[in-house]
Amino acid sequence: MKDILDYLFEGKSLSKAQAQDVLTRVGEGQFSESEIAALLTVYRMRKIKGEEMAGFRQALLNLCLPVDFSEFNTIDVVGTGGDGKNTFNISTLSCFVLAGAGYKVTKHGNYGLSSVSGSSNMFEYFGYQFSNNHDKLRRELDEAGITFFHAPLFHPAMKYVGPVRKALKVRTIFNIMGPIINPSSPKNQLVGVSDLEIMDLYDQAMRDSDQNYRIVHSLDGYDEVSLTASARYASKSGVYDLAPEDFGFPSYHPDELSGGESVDDAAKIFVRILEGDGTAAQKHVVVANAALGIQCLKPEESLLNCVAEAMEALESKKALAVFKKLMQR
Repeated sequence: MKDILDYLFEGKSLSKAQAQDVLTRVGEGQFSESEIAALLTVYRMRKIKGEEMAGFRQALLNLCLPVDFSEFNTIDVVGTGGDGKNTFNISTLSCFVLAGAGYKVTKHGNYGLSSVSGSSNMFEYFGYQFSNNHDKLRRELDEAGITFFHAPLFHPAMKYVGPVRKALKVRTIFNIMGPIINPSSPKNQLVGVSDLEIMDLYDQAMRDSDQNYRIVHSLDGYDEVSLTASARYASKSGVYDLAPEDFGFPSYHPDELSGGESVDDAAKIFVRILEGDGTAAQKHVVVANAALGIQCLKPEESLLNCVAEAMEALESKKALAVFKKLMQR
């Protein structure tokens, strides 16, 4: 680690292979907490490069407990958090809409970071049993069309980093790694990011992978399509901007996307939307994100057709049926 730190302190950056090697050794417990803290501090002092992000990502995927669903054409919709917007669970709801529309969803998530309720908070609230049992996860994917990976159960190597992150009490590179280390490596992914720098990093890290992806950021700061401003997304084919009207929706005020003050508040909003009683803003923002997910799966499809497909899955209560089936398992 001394050699690595000396190299980095000279202002140099790691290649993808070097970054992968370093983080693999961190995840194998080869370094002390002080050494790990010094490494993390480097990336507080300067920005991480795309090659480094790609290497760190590959190391964490290699170290995780893998889930092989390669026979399915799966998708994950997930955000980095950290946007400070405290929205309701838009990405998670979008996943149920996608499953309701007939797509296979492998949702990866954790407890909330910048909001009162992350995806794990929501699944736990409704009684979902976190598990890394492959048979259970496959059965859920087969029968409900969706399954959930609670991140801590799949990334045991993070136990060496957890105490350091807790002691440092500042954001580190690991705060932005979660969305791109889904243990099933889904073939399609819609990732929301909290700023354009992270969008570029993710684009560089994912560009050489086999994944279809869309990395989205609303230009007023949301890590998803918010319909409060135009959104920008990056994919292998380029970078594009989408205004609310491109989805066929009006613009909404940020207050209309609030997740409330507690997990209980967020859960009530969650169920209300699935039951068809959400506000227009709540319903439309979920549909917009689900539609972008559908277009990630079917890039040849027009966005408005994808919106119509997502809307039908929500309004017909197919998304609600998926939710009930999963939570009853």
